[in-house]
Amino acid sequence: MGVEVAVEGLSKSFGRQAIWRDVTLTLPAGEVSVLLGPSGTGKSVFLKCLIGLLRPERGSVVIDGVDLCACAERDMYEIRKLFGVLFQDGALFGSMSIFDNVAFPLREHTRKSETEIRQIVMSKMDMVGMLGAEHKLPGEISGGMRKRAGLARALVLDPQIILCDEPDSGLDPVRTAYLSQLLIDLNAQIDATILIVTHNINVARTVPDNLGMLFRKELVMFGPREVLLTSDEPVVAQFLNGRRIGPIGMSEEKDSATMAAELAHQAAGHGDGSGHEDVRGIVPQLEPTPGLPARQAVRRRRARVLQILDTLPESARHGIMAELSLEDYERYQDWRRRTTGMAMPQPMPQPMARRPLPPQPGPAQQRPPQPGPVHPNQTTPLPPARRPRPWRRDDQGGRG
Repeated sequence: MGVEVAVEGLSKSFGRQAIWRDVTLTLPAGEVSVLLGPSGTGKSVFLKCLIGLLRPERGSVVIDGVDLCACAERDMYEIRKLFGVLFQDGALFGSMSIFDNVAFPLREHTRKSETEIRQIVMSKMDMVGMLGAEHKLPGEISGGMRKRAGLARALVLDPQIILCDEPDSGLDPVRTAYLSQLLIDLNAQIDATILIVTHNINVARTVPDNLGMLFRKELVMFGPREVLLTSDEPVVAQFLNGRRIGPIGMSEEKDSATMAAELAHQAAGHGDGSGHEDVRGIVPQLEPTPGLPARQAVRRRRARVLQILDTLPESARHGIMAELSLEDYERYQDWRRRTTGMAMPQPMPQPMARRPLPPQPGPAQQRPPQPGPVHPNQTTPLPPARRPRPWRRDDQGGRG
């Protein structure tokens, strides 16, 4: 099972440029979390601080009882062995075969024999669907395969924490969907703590157990996925819907003049190409591929979230309750009676029903004939167009 990562009051800057400040969150053990945010908000810097590649100015990162921001180099080296990292571009060695790339951490950090290394490497490559490509070079495989090879390398030391830095970058939507399913399957098999940094809204809506967002050097929110997916925060609504109207600009911060100009354009009927549909709302989460074990994180998360349910926004509470089975709902009611002495006052919420389609007219309710088109210079409809008469030989002036 994965381990918990507790981040408290973390602040990082480069010179006078503050990247983010006072970031506090907890990655629950064995659960999948996603961190969103516009480009340039320091998401990759945050990952580097988690593994000790960068030292923050303030705050703590506690993993397995060790604070990476204050520990000795030897302790940090041991904690790093708990991590597996999938970089944006795979970060494979171009002159080494895929097999040697995946085997590299084992040869560097263990004393295993080549026979043992081969067994482990082939097992991990089978896990990510890369069997048969072990002798190829990184330049001979597709971008999606390089991502999977990078993920196999991140798994060879059996990490308890997996960090994925934009695993979908450069991938088409189909390969992104396969990679999302692969991460859920991995969590089901090894129960690792996973943190994904991404811009992909579909990944953010369907993959994680927990969801957070960085913006303007601060953590906007972090918690159960239902909280952010139903949030009314303007920056969250803008980012999830991919719209220009909102606090996010081409640079990270948008000034009031630009905001006023965009609102004026919108009022004048100039659209931003995003449509009028609001994608906020809770959608079903990905499940493991049939045949794999159920994710233990789902059970642990449900128990944890129900204990803090009363502290969550109303829209998130309703979404969480609507996803409960009858058995889980009754278990929650029993727990609530024992801890507070009372049950939920309202009945179990049900998912919103689909709006029924309008009834189709029957034979006796057929729509009456519609008048012909109206010419721009006329006020009465033109007569309906007639079907053309069949051609006859005498139409050309001759007799049959």
